[in-house]
Amino acid sequence: MEWLKLVGKGLFSGAVIVAASELAKKSSAFGALVVSLPLTSIMAMSVLYQDTKDTARVADFAEGILWLVFPSLVLFVILPQMLRRGYEFEVAMAVGILGTIVAYGIGIWAAQSFGDIS
Repeated sequence: MEWLKLVGKGLFSGAVIVAASELAKKSSAFGALVVSLPLTSIMAMSVLYQDTKDTARVADFAEGILWLVFPSLVLFVILPQMLRRGYEFEVAMAVGILGTIVAYGIGIWAAQSFGDIS
């Protein structure tokens, strides 16, 4: 039955991506809304709790997400700025991803140094 859970999670994730991209064709704001919802985090925390019944672990996980939300925003700052300045999509995406990787490194360091995250 474990594989059935994995398939269900995959189908849900795929449905969210399809819904967001289809909505974005009609309205960028509504497509962005679907993607910005913390559906993955909620689902992951629910599954973590179901599997472990460990509220301390769920709390640590939620705090870790909080610390790493800020680095994830780097992509959404860099990408539109570069695209609006005429850079090719692939170049802008690559720079955004690299910037995000660096920001995640800093975020993980900060979470471990200043937060209660292991």
